[in-house]
Amino acid sequence: MSGHSTYEPKSGLETWLDSRLPILRFANDTIVTFPTPKNLNYWWTFGAILALMLGIQIVTGIVLAMHYIPHVDMAFNSVQRIKRDVNYGWLIQGMHANGASMFFLAVYVHMFRNLYYGSYKAPREVLWLLGCVIYLLMIGTAFFGYVLPWGQMSFHGAVVITNLIGALPVVGHAITTWLWGGFAVDDPTLNRFFSLHYLLPFMIAGVVGLHIWALHVPGNNNPVGIDVRSPQDSVPFHPYYTVKDGFAISVFLILYGVFVFWLPDALGDAANYIKANPLVTPQHIVPEWYLLPFYAILRALPNKLMGVIAMFGAIATIFVLPWLDTSKVRSMRYRPTIRLYFFIFVLDCIVLGFCGAHSPDDLVIPGVVGPQFLDANLNSFVWLSRIAALYYFAYFWVITPLMGLTETPLPVPETISSPVLSHPAAMPAGAAASPEKRG
Repeated sequence: MSGHSTYEPKSGLETWLDSRLPILRFANDTIVTFPTPKNLNYWWTFGAILALMLGIQIVTGIVLAMHYIPHVDMAFNSVQRIKRDVNYGWLIQGMHANGASMFFLAVYVHMFRNLYYGSYKAPREVLWLLGCVIYLLMIGTAFFGYVLPWGQMSFHGAVVITNLIGALPVVGHAITTWLWGGFAVDDPTLNRFFSLHYLLPFMIAGVVGLHIWALHVPGNNNPVGIDVRSPQDSVPFHPYYTVKDGFAISVFLILYGVFVFWLPDALGDAANYIKANPLVTPQHIVPEWYLLPFYAILRALPNKLMGVIAMFGAIATIFVLPWLDTSKVRSMRYRPTIRLYFFIFVLDCIVLGFCGAHSPDDLVIPGVVGPQFLDANLNSFVWLSRIAALYYFAYFWVITPLMGLTETPLPVPETISSPVLSHPAAMPAGAAASPEKRG
């Protein structure tokens, strides 16, 4: 944690402001001098990347809202006008549309890093829960934004997803009617989605503030997964990590720029560049790539209600992860058994996304429907989705708790400095401690 403030006003104006609104002291203690573990790797830079992407999405969204018309007869054309007639509209719209994908790419890397290094464990449970709330708000914001262009995929995606909510018992029909603003997806629906899409990013920004606050209470986790024990284990956030984060942001912006300037429409569905027509349904309705794993889980079950429960259950599961993991060791660097299952889990999520992008009736191995599969259904993406969904839930609810009780972790270093020393003779006595001594 940050500890005692080291800020000293350097002018009369700073002294006057510090006695009335200590915002400079707050910035100094939380950004400049905040003690940060000295062994953080580049996986930790995605927090800064996410903060930047959120700012880009809010700023570009405000500008787009000045020109967008939330009406079913004009929404599609207004988006095209922004891209063609508004000064630099092509750039702002491209930054916003591709920024959503880059935002989710960064958040998935951030989440997998937290899983690998055990950053969700005590005393950081609230930090993890706030991160899950941010992710949930991101999903809602992305869904509402996906509808706004009012293309074929936007309209019919809204119809499919809102009807799924209607499958929930007791409250489902009421929520669906409220979202629709009537009895079908129409003009009131578009107005509601535009309003919610504009509002939610500011709610995300508020929760991000709480997320950062919760981070500064216990301090950063680190790749070793042990607490900072002495001042030698940490360095000031500035300039060490501001420079490191700045370099990582620059590299990430290059990837972002490739999509904005050279591949602006590569991540969108071709059907969404056709104006919405309620009388013509696309052959295969799919969400954006970052929601495909949950879409695959939804379609894996033949019962509509069970599919909806499984989809929401997949998201709800990550909220309770801190209490499912029974291991006393945070970092998977010292847990070789669960590490193997973790990499399988990462592959499993990719497989779920792959399944979500394909029609359930497509064959996993084209042309192979012989006796070895009994029939074509056993070679379909629906069955692959079921196997992948089963492993998704098994990883959290079965493998993670059992591994914490049964596996034997490797010895954990006593301090952060121990693993980076070049020679075993230079390590302090007792540098390798048992998991119980980790603290």
